[in-house]
Amino acid sequence: MTTRRPILVVGMTDAGEAGMPVALRDRIIGASLLVGGQRHLAAFPEFSGDRLFIGASVEPALERLKQAWEDGETAVVLASGDPLWYGIGATLRRVLPPEALEVVPAPTSAQLAFAALAEPWHDAALLSAHGRPLDAVIAGVLTAPKAAILTDQQHTPNRIATALIDAGLPPATHCAVCEHLGGPMQRVVRTTLHGATEQTWAALNVFVVWNDSYTGQSPVPPGLPDDVFSTEAGQITKREVRLLSLAELALQPGEVLWDIGAGSGSVAIEAARACPTARVYAVERRERFITHIRENLHRFPAPNLYIIHSEAPDACAGCPDPHAVFVGGSGGRMAEIVHLAQRRLNLQGRLVLNLVALQHVQQAVTLLPDARVIQAQINRGAPIQSMLRLEALNPVFLVVWRKEKRDD
Repeated sequence: MTTRRPILVVGMTDAGEAGMPVALRDRIIGASLLVGGQRHLAAFPEFSGDRLFIGASVEPALERLKQAWEDGETAVVLASGDPLWYGIGATLRRVLPPEALEVVPAPTSAQLAFAALAEPWHDAALLSAHGRPLDAVIAGVLTAPKAAILTDQQHTPNRIATALIDAGLPPATHCAVCEHLGGPMQRVVRTTLHGATEQTWAALNVFVVWNDSYTGQSPVPPGLPDDVFSTEAGQITKREVRLLSLAELALQPGEVLWDIGAGSGSVAIEAARACPTARVYAVERRERFITHIRENLHRFPAPNLYIIHSEAPDACAGCPDPHAVFVGGSGGRMAEIVHLAQRRLNLQGRLVLNLVALQHVQQAVTLLPDARVIQAQINRGAPIQSMLRLEALNPVFLVVWRKEKRDD
């Protein structure tokens, strides 16, 4: 019966084999199979066994390593830092049980970055933009006092800094780019987000950002009473309908919401407070209602809400593409707004319209034949002498559409 030997997974810093314990180095040199990136493999020129470079696809390496373990070969995988922190360790565990791996980590690049900066990091968000959507990274930075970000050739410090400024962080926000950590070429540059956008950085770096705007704000569940909002003539999305609409919008961390015809801003404010890392744009053309939005925003602060005093659809030209669009008032331009939302929404984006006039419902159904239509008839309890009666609110129609495919 073949004796299976655990695959040795070794973390390295930019210093390569320098400083590595002799016994560990000897185990690497004596293995029959060495797997890793070109930089890692080049650190052991004297290795005489089989070398396997991990390219764009990791699958061939996984198959070879699985076979090596089953056949009892002595295999070694070289990785950066701690292989179990945004590294190949998680990938190996997809195909191998824990007993098949022996992991010897090096300090993570985030640890080395904070050490180089002499910065405590117990309260830091540790994030990776390496091959991952940038929205999640931006959301992580906005919800922490400081963050360390692993970058790649696409998501460079320049691009991340630009995205953070676009998300509302001041250009003067302090940050640092830490290059070639742990090696002879180590360089640490303290700068600002604006400064980070103007330089070129080495490919191997960790981007550290101090979020001075962080307030520790936690998500606030929606459901504020109608009478706490400043408005006029009862023009507000009623609490029950507001909750239904927010559920259909299903706003997620890091996403973008347009609230078109925001009125008093109740939907926009509740959405922004419930999802502090989202970006919410409240579009309203009537000046007196802009005043109401500002007053309500003063009562219920939401730094991730942006007020646009203009008329849709033109007002949305400079807004980032949305993941959700709420239409509470179209000002007679429903067709233009719906077409814009259909074009600009991200894939799987949600469009929710609140309508009260039957003619508008018919128009919406014509524009969105595959949308869901829901009628919300709300009755609130009201006293009548010593008894209770039900007081009906005006029925509201919710027209809900999801973008299932990209435009041609």
